[in-house]
Amino acid sequence: MKVTIDTELQELVLHDGGQRIPLYSTEAFEVLSALWLKVGWNEKYVYTFSWMGRPIIQLPDDIVRVQEVIYRLRPDVIVETGVAHGGSLIFYASLLRAMSLPASRVIGVDIEIRPHNRRAIEAHELFSAMTLIEGNSVAPEVVAQVRTHVRPGDKVLVLLDSNHTYAHVSAELEAYHGLVSPGSYIVATDGIMQDLTDVPRGNPAWDRDNPTQAALDFARTHPEFVIEQPAWPFNESKLRANVTHWPGAWLRRL
Repeated sequence: MKVTIDTELQELVLHDGGQRIPLYSTEAFEVLSALWLKVGWNEKYVYTFSWMGRPIIQLPDDIVRVQEVIYRLRPDVIVETGVAHGGSLIFYASLLRAMSLPASRVIGVDIEIRPHNRRAIEAHELFSAMTLIEGNSVAPEVVAQVRTHVRPGDKVLVLLDSNHTYAHVSAELEAYHGLVSPGSYIVATDGIMQDLTDVPRGNPAWDRDNPTQAALDFARTHPEFVIEQPAWPFNESKLRANVTHWPGAWLRRL
């Protein structure tokens, strides 16, 4: 796709179809946002943020949107596969504590929790709200260990942010969807991979080998789940589409 931005004429030109769009419009915002996401991903923009002292490696837009969902759901348990530096776990724990949910807890699962990251997470003032489980997220013994932290009647939100291959995300969806409460979600993050086949750090195979495709195929065979982007609780604009690294990620249990 070839795009020209003319700030003097205040228009955006899509050369493939000869379409001219007012620069200051919803349509132009969506085109520019899609390009910005690709360039930002390639330049590791998300690697420039932290939450309460720990790298979080998430797009700020996604952080705010998941906060909206957590505040509405008020979950008892948040399960996240993929720990890395622990920033996301600390983010979730800080929200639960800010909402005065002292019994709520965050479970983090990773195939390898590096010693320096574990030390930093365990030393954090919010660690009392967290449990770390080291092991392959789809191994039966690891899934069983996660289940021991979920009590009958708990409201559970699950976020998948570990290995982002189609096969692994599909296996995680099968392993963890049974924990998800009606009305809550299992979230297959980082489906932006499907749009990164042509960037320098991307991979052509990602056109199908990505979390969004895994979520789509999962929904086709699990009618108790629907792909549904959570509604924005506040919007005084004409915008309707998220600026996100998580397209098609949100699977809501009916």
